[in-house]
Amino acid sequence: MVALPGSGWPGDPADSSTPVAHNAVQVAALAGGAATLSTLEARVSVCRACPRLVAWREGVASSKRRAYADQDYWGRPVPGFGVEHPRILIVGLAPGAHGANRTGRNFTGDRSGEWLYASLYRCGLANQPTAVAADDGLQLLDTRVVATVRCAPPDNKPTPAERDTCRPWLAREFEFLWPSVRAIVVLGAFGWAGLWSAMRALGMAVPRPLPKFAHGVEVALPDGPVVLGCYHVSQQNTFTGKLTEEMLDAVFTRAAALAR
Repeated sequence: MVALPGSGWPGDPADSSTPVAHNAVQVAALAGGAATLSTLEARVSVCRACPRLVAWREGVASSKRRAYADQDYWGRPVPGFGVEHPRILIVGLAPGAHGANRTGRNFTGDRSGEWLYASLYRCGLANQPTAVAADDGLQLLDTRVVATVRCAPPDNKPTPAERDTCRPWLAREFEFLWPSVRAIVVLGAFGWAGLWSAMRALGMAVPRPLPKFAHGVEVALPDGPVVLGCYHVSQQNTFTGKLTEEMLDAVFTRAAALAR
């Protein structure tokens, strides 16, 4: 089962009247025409512009993982999560198939989220260390989490065309958030590339040459926030020790200091 707009899913921003994008041209038009952040979130959450991603996310929601066989799945694009005027912005890759695609909230219900929100809690940026469901009481402090691509992709790998189609959602969200943001934490190389691409789409100045992604790298934007690179909180990185709790906490401690 996929959560239908207006069906009562916790925090669902859309209803039956929310316009639906079915191609890249419509994504650009609906993103650009969103007058408020809440309107943008609603339109993101019903997007059907990428046929491969629509089929995958809804197929996962139908077949489910055995551990969640008794649960309904969100099965739709996942909007941003957190405060509306953040001082810290976290940019990820895409929803997890059985995490955000199941719960409807970024980094919620999977191992990646366990690492991310536990670190935010330790660094004073969340009110609790766990994230299991959209109505579990989690609140972020001065922080918002967005994804470069809003639908769960097969093998966690969106195609370049899917990334480009989704870009207007990210770019428009940046427009709403940018005035308050002081630090941007980018999780992984895909999000790193997506950040600069969205900035270019908005006509913003980007560094030349573009800085290479690396864990702990910092890029101070002229008259703007500081961009921080961080290895993604994927199981591949956390299980192998490429990313440790200490490394993750160091990045968010730095972001919190920049936010102040």
